Amino acid sequence: MPLRSDWSARTCSLARGLDVLGDPWGSLVLREIFFGNGRFDAIKQRLEVADTVLSKRLGWLLEAGLLAQRPYQDGNRTRQEYVLTAKGEDSLPVLNAIIIWAEKHLDAPNEVSHMRVIHTDCGQATSSADTCTHCGTRLTAANTSWHSFKRTDHPVPLAVAPSEASTAAPFETEIPA
Repeated sequence: MPLRSDWSARTCSLARGLDVLGDPWGSLVLREIFFGNGRFDAIKQRLEVADTVLSKRLGWLLEAGLLAQRPYQDGNRTRQEYVLTAKGEDSLPVLNAIIIWAEKHLDAPNEVSHMRVIHTDCGQATSSADTCTHCGTRLTAANTSWHSFKRTDHPVPLAVAPSEASTAAPFETEIPA
């Protein structure tokens, strides 16, 4: 059974974009990957999602080319973690726009339910999805942090797409949830 309607062949760019980035679970998985949380169990725990839902969304994001898998050692066992591709990294302005729009227009249930998009280089929050409104610099995953008040007291630098060489080599560093 498909996750939803297939809009990939539509003549409207917005419809084709929503076909890839319009699924809420998919966007939340991307959020976790940008936070550096690329292991299945850690994503599952953070999102409080069923294995089947998460497996389908990860497979879909892999097939769409937004994520890649990278091996890592878990004791004597080699497992796979999920990392951004360049295509996935390019989704950052869309996710930033949703965060900024929600902060502006939707009430938060409590004080820790806020999230800010921070330009890491100047340290300022921005109200633009692709350009720092304080210094005018273009925002990229390499120079942007997200500050989720629920997660931490400090902004978290975002993950970037690894080079092709690093996705082929085993990765042994633990990624915090």
